[in-house]
Amino acid sequence: MNIREKPPHEAPRRIQVSPKDNVAIVVNALGLPAGTEFPDGLVLNQFVPQGHKMALADVAEGAPIIRYGEVIGYAIGNIKRGDWINENNVRMAAPPPLEALEMATRPPPPGEALTGYTFEGYRNADGTVGTKNILAISTSVQCVAGTMEYALKRIKAELLPKYPNVDDVVVLAHAYGCGVAINAPQAVVPIRTLQSLARNPNFGGEVLVVGLGCEKLVPERLTEGGGDTMRMQDHEGFGANIAVIMERVEARLKVLNQRKRETVPASELVVGMQCGGSDAFSGLTANPALGYCADLLVRAGATVMFSEVTEVRDAVHLLTPRAATPEVAEALVAQMRWYDEYLEQGGVDRGANTTPGNKKGGLSNIIEKSLGSVAKSGTSAINGVLKPGEKVKTRGLIFAATPASDFVCGTLQLASGMNLHVFTTGRGTPYGLAAVPVIKVSTRSELAKRWADLIDLDAGPIATGEKTIEDVGWELFHLMLDVASGRKQVWADKWGLANDLTLFNPAPVT
Repeated sequence: MNIREKPPHEAPRRIQVSPKDNVAIVVNALGLPAGTEFPDGLVLNQFVPQGHKMALADVAEGAPIIRYGEVIGYAIGNIKRGDWINENNVRMAAPPPLEALEMATRPPPPGEALTGYTFEGYRNADGTVGTKNILAISTSVQCVAGTMEYALKRIKAELLPKYPNVDDVVVLAHAYGCGVAINAPQAVVPIRTLQSLARNPNFGGEVLVVGLGCEKLVPERLTEGGGDTMRMQDHEGFGANIAVIMERVEARLKVLNQRKRETVPASELVVGMQCGGSDAFSGLTANPALGYCADLLVRAGATVMFSEVTEVRDAVHLLTPRAATPEVAEALVAQMRWYDEYLEQGGVDRGANTTPGNKKGGLSNIIEKSLGSVAKSGTSAINGVLKPGEKVKTRGLIFAATPASDFVCGTLQLASGMNLHVFTTGRGTPYGLAAVPVIKVSTRSELAKRWADLIDLDAGPIATGEKTIEDVGWELFHLMLDVASGRKQVWADKWGLANDLTLFNPAPVT
């Protein structure tokens, strides 16, 4: 039977976020067919898929379409009450002008301190805390990637089993290091990222860099602040290089094997937040629950990073008033402006962000996507702004500037020092990172049921009224502490799923 003609299996349900909104989204899993009548007399004029918008009132051509109490676009043609609204009848609005924003006008006061919460972590010499005990081997150039792939197989087979307290050995491989404009102004981004990655809290301070010997990015440049390097061209033959790598790796495994988990306050968490495969429920369920959890973490003294410049740009006017200081607001605007110019140089604008999956999930454009994305930031004051690849130095809520690409964002948040990652998704993704646990939160229960062995927490019951945003926020908070302590394992780690690290390199490649 055609799903568009199939009667719904439950009463029609819709969600309107703000009283100002002239649209609502369909909650029902199968969508709702034309002719569906709501208790207030609204009748659907067409089939409306789950997560997609229906018009709550007539919208004249050129009139604003409002969701989250904000204009997400303008009507293309006349839209009637009960019509399906999607990317085909919405014209995207211009982004908020960066010159006319409120700057630190309404920084929220600190919330009541949340004390007594702890997790079991690995304390590092520099004061940071890891949630895993991993040896990371950095590389200075892509040329050594094949060698390190071979070496890693032997390390895991011959050495790692001898050191049971070490969780894993990972290679920080990348496509940078040579054939690049190493002294170009923007080369600072990939270089800073690689320097910071090596010192992620989950790596225990044991820095080892393997290079080739003739590359532009010399290995020593990645060990500023201490560490060890080796160059393959300094040794005779492949076998000799592997032997040296194995020797130096084992020395570090012996050190890491002595580490033990200890009870530390929740304030030692550095949480990276990200969304991928977003849909119209992202801004209603998973992201608001994560935002509530972010507020709990901030009250506990932890550090929470939200990112993805393109998915913040159209909601920046909601964020700059929350900046703790005018300087923080100005830094946030500077990152928006830099990215506007970066996209313009590439011949695109922020509208290129929205994917076919986003649209299938009910998001008409990047404005609607952004308004749902920033819900992850909760309500706390924004305490700091990081340039791509910078290490975090301030506690509280931090904006870490990154592209919206899942893999680039994850890599940059790792470089900034996250020890735990939370990833919300509406369409679904097997995304994972070898260096940190990735807690995946579904926006819809339908996804959680279909991917029960990939989703760690379901925020879908918020949409059906079975749970509140606060309920799921607290559930996520406790899950974070359990995962950070090693008491619970996320699905990505159970399956050994880990995406490759992806550097952000806005500098020229020669």
